[in-house]
Amino acid sequence: MTRTLPFLALTAALALGACSKQPDATATTAAPTETEEVFQESPAPVEASEAGLDAGGLGADRGASASEIPETIRGRWGLVPADCTSTKGDAKGLLEVSADQLRFYESVAKLGETKEAGESRIRGTFDYTGEGQSWTNDVVLDVQDDGKTMIRRDYGKDAMPGPLTYTRCG
Repeated sequence: MTRTLPFLALTAALALGACSKQPDATATTAAPTETEEVFQESPAPVEASEAGLDAGGLGADRGASASEIPETIRGRWGLVPADCTSTKGDAKGLLEVSADQLRFYESVAKLGETKEAGESRIRGTFDYTGEGQSWTNDVVLDVQDDGKTMIRRDYGKDAMPGPLTYTRCG
């Protein structure tokens, strides 16, 4: 699985990019953000007292539940515009986020332990299943640009290399 997931993602990105006259550099990379600067390496567990979090692992003024993905993050997200409009079932960069899972083209990731949550950000352990295999990654989802953009960073042995930038489907 270690080699299959990155290979499939790279193949999908190259195939989608080949259809475009101009490469869209923002489709798979993100400008440096505060999240990127903080998580250059695999994120370490954050103690509640260190992050200003309450006993439930949430900021006192946050409305998210420790066992759910924040409402602001939920919805349909595409790596490229065609991911949001495909009617042929070939939207390989589409990510559907619900209260407790991430649904990709050929896999599903169920939220396990939440390590950090806020109105527009979550960091947690996700248990993936897909193509007859299972794996676990630490994932950071960070919504920016007034809810229009989401940066996804995966950490772990089967993680995607580098951040992925998604645009909210309309």
